[in-house]
Amino acid sequence: MRIAFLVPGPITAISGGYGYDRRLVAGMRALGHEVTVLELSGQHPLPDDAARDSARAALAQVPAGTHIVIDGLGLPSFEPLLDELERRGAVGLIHHPTALEHGNPGPVRDALRAAEQAIFPHLARLVATSPLTARRLAPEFGADPARIGVVEPGTDPAPRSAGSGGPGCAITAVGTLIPRKGHDVLLRALGTLPDLDWTLTIVGSPRDKVHADGLVALAEELGIKQRVTFAGEVAEMAPLWAKTDLFALATHWEGYGMAAAEALARGIPVAITAGGAIAEVVPTAAGVISPPGDVVSLGKAMRRAIFDTDLRAEMAEVAWEAGQRLPRWEDRASAFVQEIEKAADR
Repeated sequence: MRIAFLVPGPITAISGGYGYDRRLVAGMRALGHEVTVLELSGQHPLPDDAARDSARAALAQVPAGTHIVIDGLGLPSFEPLLDELERRGAVGLIHHPTALEHGNPGPVRDALRAAEQAIFPHLARLVATSPLTARRLAPEFGADPARIGVVEPGTDPAPRSAGSGGPGCAITAVGTLIPRKGHDVLLRALGTLPDLDWTLTIVGSPRDKVHADGLVALAEELGIKQRVTFAGEVAEMAPLWAKTDLFALATHWEGYGMAAAEALARGIPVAITAGGAIAEVVPTAAGVISPPGDVVSLGKAMRRAIFDTDLRAEMAEVAWEAGQRLPRWEDRASAFVQEIEKAADR
């Protein structure tokens, strides 16, 4: 099978979505499929002229008979090409609809929603990365339910985390520094716990520099700057995972929750907010779960998880067991190829 994978560049960017894309491409190639990656230039997801020109050029570059997969982050730039997308049986990979991105101004959200509502019905298939995202595509975006599939992210077999060894609680948060990830909510929640012994490492690229600078200022304002490390992008996470006692993410919305799944795969208990599909990935007994944006609730929940080491050990046991039941990357590529085949058979 020949496959063209179209994605806003660079595909080497560090994020859960791009990590999924890279693993998918590598897995399909390992299965013997010919996969060409075409990186889209310009501004995404709200496209500028450069993005639309890049989308048109990318489609023109794909030979006839090649299956086309477009990452959802770049789909709005293809809005002027609906007839071409339909004729060529394009498949959309939906990590989460861009219209659901928290923190965008209303006009941006409206424009993205209009674009996705126009595009989704013209695609031969939409492949979501979680059942929750898939359930929203038909009622909110007009997609044909018969053309929607799900391929959840995988995990790699990993050694169980030994933790920091104490005496305090080493907390790790993983997520790009953008409003949707809720790092400000997490910082405020931890700011209510000055009496407890904890440290926080936030891993994630400062994609939104204004927001990232605001997080640093917030940590200082809350008096917790000395406890918080902004680590930026970390290419090799294994050493950090090995010394983590608690994973935390106060997300407003997740299309899946890959970082939480990685924590579970290592037996690390979690403290999360139930924003999107992440709450379906994490068993309730594997950690503490609070409503999105609720600083008070998250702070109280994390107090228990940080202070009560016996409780945290019980959560870690559940996390480990749940992590071993998660999908593995080795079968994700074949599952995605099956979705492409369904699009071709429509």
